[in-house]
Amino acid sequence: MAACAIRRGLLSTASKYNQHKCTHRILSAIDFSSGLDPKRAQPLCSACGLSSFQQTRFMSSRNRPEGKILEPVGVFEALKQHGKYETGQLFLHSIFGYRGIVLFPWHARLYDRDVSPAAAADSKPESVAHGSKEVKGKMHTYYQVLIDTRDCPHISQRSQTEAVTFLANHDDSRALYAIPGLDYVSHEDILPYNSTEQVPIQHELFERFLMFNPSRNPPFTARDTLRAWQEKNHPWLELSDVHRETTENIRVTVIPFYMGMREAQNSHVYWWRYCIRLENLGNEVVQLRERHWRIFSLSGTLETVRGRGVVGKEPVLSREQPAFQYSSHVSLQAPSGHMWGTFCFERTDGSHFDVRIPPFSLESNKYDKAPPTGYPL
Repeated sequence: MAACAIRRGLLSTASKYNQHKCTHRILSAIDFSSGLDPKRAQPLCSACGLSSFQQTRFMSSRNRPEGKILEPVGVFEALKQHGKYETGQLFLHSIFGYRGIVLFPWHARLYDRDVSPAAAADSKPESVAHGSKEVKGKMHTYYQVLIDTRDCPHISQRSQTEAVTFLANHDDSRALYAIPGLDYVSHEDILPYNSTEQVPIQHELFERFLMFNPSRNPPFTARDTLRAWQEKNHPWLELSDVHRETTENIRVTVIPFYMGMREAQNSHVYWWRYCIRLENLGNEVVQLRERHWRIFSLSGTLETVRGRGVVGKEPVLSREQPAFQYSSHVSLQAPSGHMWGTFCFERTDGSHFDVRIPPFSLESNKYDKAPPTGYPL
């Protein structure tokens, strides 16, 4: 079958592919910055209407390297509308385009402020109340995954590849370390594929965590080192709550993680990291200019934080580059608190508008005395 090129429209393309049960080759060297030029596409498959691109990477003029060739990496599999993907499932990320492999799933409560209470009332929902609006949580599947290190340079401007951080196990209460190429991916962001390669993903932990088993589907199974690492680091990896809200076609998704407690100057300091994804669901080009946070601690303090951009960047969100994802950290001298705020965006005409950051809780847990154990060396 002819190779089919993939970009931000991956999800709709894959849906169309599933409807017609066609099998198409997928490409590894996806244009991570600007997508593929649809004007240069030529339809190949009369059954599904998918288009094929010549095997060159189409990029914006400022980023276009000459002579780059797209290489096939495998064959699409059907999307799972029900159930979950198994350990060892190869995939492409539908938003950021990188290659990855599933390590294990997480079952999180998704609090979507864009969904009416009636629509979210199934799956034994739980409720949280922030301000005057009660939001019901619905169970949703996420995955712990490894990112192919060959793709990290292409996505580093749109998504941090060292976003999963831990508190270091020593006296420095502020020291953090990261595991490069570790990510959390929502079920709907998975575009599954299979490959005949025994080592299809390049990552230092791939062969330490997984082994090739051709009798299984997918043909990669967990080693004991992965199971042990998951069990020991469960408190610091666990994804339990996801918060989402959309303002003027800009969707903000927040995932908080508890990192642990450290003692500093005869007091307890509690640490969290939070991952934020910004997505432009519309056609208008906008740029993030400022952030405004309100951080409430159970100790009774309320802190206001204002600043330019996020993590030193002011990302532009467009149809070609619709998403930006980053992680940051917060510490409190109390075991719980709340955060909420706004992002200020600028339109191309110079006007500004605020995008709400959904309120989310900062909760500690019972694992404070057990430091994270890192990963096998």
